[in-house]
Amino acid sequence: MQIKLYNCKLNHPIMVNWNNRAKQLLKSELIKRGISNAELVMRLDSIGVHETKAGIDSKISRGSFSACFLIQCLTAIGCYKIDIEVFEKTLVAAEPQPEYNSK
Repeated sequence: MQIKLYNCKLNHPIMVNWNNRAKQLLKSELIKRGISNAELVMRLDSIGVHETKAGIDSKISRGSFSACFLIQCLTAIGCYKIDIEVFEKTLVAAEPQPEYNSK
């Protein structure tokens, strides 16, 4: 879904793809922690959420998943705070960072 926002200072439309933003957010949190989709399946299972790897691959690839699924994933990987960046900035995936590993 694309939503057109108007920036009052620049007076031009800014297109935001919300599914893409959600996908980038989840993928960046997984990468920061060095967690694969296969490991996410196991972590979700440990909190009572039963998904297949193929199902997770598909949801993340599309980016069209529910807020419930996003919160389940973030909880399963030990992410309790997220930083929603300014819309003009892109969420960037980085190398796994030791302080996020919860192994």
